[in-house]
Amino acid sequence: MAKFGLSQPVRRIEDPRLLTGRGRYTDDVPAPAGALRGYVLRSPHAHAAIRGIETAAARAMPGVHAVFTAADLAAEGLGELPCTIPLANRDGTPRAETPRFALASDLVRHVGDPVAFVVAETLQAAKDAAEAIAVDYEVRDSATDLATATEPGRPQVWHTAPNNIAFDWEAGDKARTDALFTQAAHVSRLSVINNRIVVASMEGRACLAEWDGARFTLHAGTQGSWLIRRLLAESVFKLPQEAFRVITPDVGGGFGMKLYLYPEYVLCAFAARRLGRPVRWAAERNEAFLSDTHGRDNISHAELALDKDGRFLALRVRTLANMGAYLSTFAPYIPTGAAAKVLASVYGFEAVHAHVLGVLTHTVPVDAYRGAGRPEMNYLLERLIDTAARETGRDRIELRRRNMVRPEQMPFTSAAGQRYDSGDFARVLDEALARADWAGFPARRAEAKRRGRLRGIGLAYYLEATGGSPTERAEVRFAEDGCVEVVVGTQSTGQGHETAYAMITAKELGVPMERIRIVQGDSDAAPFGGGTGGARSLYSEGTALLATTATVIERGRQAASEALEAAAADIEFASGRFTIAGTDRSIGILELAARQREKRARGEEAITLDAAEVAQIPAHTFPNGCHIAEVEVDPETGAIAIPRYLVVDDVGHAINPLIVRGQVHGGVVQGLGQALLERTAFDPASGQLLTASFMDYALPRAEDVPAIEVDLIEVPCETNPLGVKGAGEAGAVGSPPALINALLDALAEAGVRHLDMPATPEAVWRALSAAKAA
Repeated sequence: MAKFGLSQPVRRIEDPRLLTGRGRYTDDVPAPAGALRGYVLRSPHAHAAIRGIETAAARAMPGVHAVFTAADLAAEGLGELPCTIPLANRDGTPRAETPRFALASDLVRHVGDPVAFVVAETLQAAKDAAEAIAVDYEVRDSATDLATATEPGRPQVWHTAPNNIAFDWEAGDKARTDALFTQAAHVSRLSVINNRIVVASMEGRACLAEWDGARFTLHAGTQGSWLIRRLLAESVFKLPQEAFRVITPDVGGGFGMKLYLYPEYVLCAFAARRLGRPVRWAAERNEAFLSDTHGRDNISHAELALDKDGRFLALRVRTLANMGAYLSTFAPYIPTGAAAKVLASVYGFEAVHAHVLGVLTHTVPVDAYRGAGRPEMNYLLERLIDTAARETGRDRIELRRRNMVRPEQMPFTSAAGQRYDSGDFARVLDEALARADWAGFPARRAEAKRRGRLRGIGLAYYLEATGGSPTERAEVRFAEDGCVEVVVGTQSTGQGHETAYAMITAKELGVPMERIRIVQGDSDAAPFGGGTGGARSLYSEGTALLATTATVIERGRQAASEALEAAAADIEFASGRFTIAGTDRSIGILELAARQREKRARGEEAITLDAAEVAQIPAHTFPNGCHIAEVEVDPETGAIAIPRYLVVDDVGHAINPLIVRGQVHGGVVQGLGQALLERTAFDPASGQLLTASFMDYALPRAEDVPAIEVDLIEVPCETNPLGVKGAGEAGAVGSPPALINALLDALAEAGVRHLDMPATPEAVWRALSAAKAA
């Protein structure tokens, strides 16, 4: 590599462009001539029948070009926005269907459900026209409370899902689990709420659609253009995929939420074709609260069976998972297959069993959010282990250590059926305890008590399981301007992909990083791509890059043998140059690529160095680590401070430790928000989202966030050639249980035994007051 090697903390090469305002996000794409603005009229009711829609007055308003309703879309045969997960119930029957179209026709099922689409010369004209649309609603009772939505007599979201149950799923060995519980010396039980999250990406969703008479072009902020192209073409418009080009420019945060096909993308494309004009749309923040998929929202009941020596025998989990009003693209998989991967975590259970009910409610659909099922399961288990330690009088550290899978057991197949290829969990735990000075905590607690504060320490050991497409593609092209173009199938949404991929390419080809250009997000640039999600990007795309650069080098040897007049077997490649072995005769890879390209341009036969490869991803990875938090509570107000936060992670080989630490920092802060601040509330009577703006929904601010110490212990992954495990989601997996365990440790002496997230100052104060009254 010309300047930096792998494992170096290289500053992100994309940052100067982004930090100086030269980024290009979807709403920055210049408006083509004649572009119109779209605006979505949304339901103000959580549940209502649409008895009629009168649009004539709106259509007649100045600047309005069209007002579309569900009838217009149906007349042209547009299909539904599909859920792509074919889940089977416990009895073998398929899950319920919740057909979702871009506009509601007979019923609206949540506040914010799209009802009409107005297209006008300006956004203000479109908004004014929307106010003139008269919708005759028959308002009905709604079910927005997950805890009661499955009870008999509750309002039904879909008649195809009795008692609002979309699926009834299980995993694990139920018979063996139940048998082990009968043998247990002790059983600990815990029920927790994993609170609903509004994703709130910095850049809101937006799109721009064009129709040239034969083909659509859609600019949209996605996490993978190819998925959106496929769903638009095959499911909605019933056209070949070649009829769509999807371009994703810079993306200001995705966190899972931008993976999916949304109604607005369909509406803009439909309107562009109908009107023969480009149509663009961008979400306002309040609109995002009502239309972006939400995350989490589970109620779980867990039981842990231990033998007389404190060894974990079995785990039993029952979860109610809120799906919202419609099954989103991947939604059924999140609390089922995704969560079950880490059901046994890093511990040597003999058996585990999970039972999940997917519950429909009159709320915004729920789908993957950073970690996608794994944070929920890790939170439940790490809370439960602390409960078991307290109930059995055992040290919470030793209880974990006693039950951890040992490195000599690797590869290890967990009770959940997952094959862990590598890991040294006890070593990571011990390193975290030493760095956090766990042994010195009593002195810090005593000092806080003298100041009138309650101080606690907590930890969580997390296991992440990455996922995603089983293949990935990379292409290397030598451009006329002397740069190397690397076409990738993933999509950066702020993770630093451009830097990481440039580092790998530079190392393999010996080309300076400043001569490498990463091409992403354009479905025309490559036939397919796996997109970004499940912390898969580096090991998947990295594997494809290694295969592609190896092909480039082999093609270069063939070309260099001709240029240097030597046998290909005598050509060596190192540091960006092809050399005849034992001589000083050589040619640089960029010079050779230009030479071959020029020969081809003259019509001469020439081996070019351009190459593309598709890599199979036979196994995904298991990042893991230990989070330790210290908190201080003001007992008079319930206010919480976090004086210390530390993470020790095993993400395998860290290609760029600086980027890894940044990813962990961001994940920890998002987990902190869920644990202590972020509360999504619906009015039980009307179904209105009460926390539909940042006036009511609290995100972490700088003053809420501690200095986050991150240390990396590299236990290389054995299932990919880079040895990497993934780091994009890990911070959000470990931080909620670490913080809540620390908070409960602080409140234990006051008699508080349980808190659910978000543990706001009010919730803490109320818990302290209740304990004092008791």
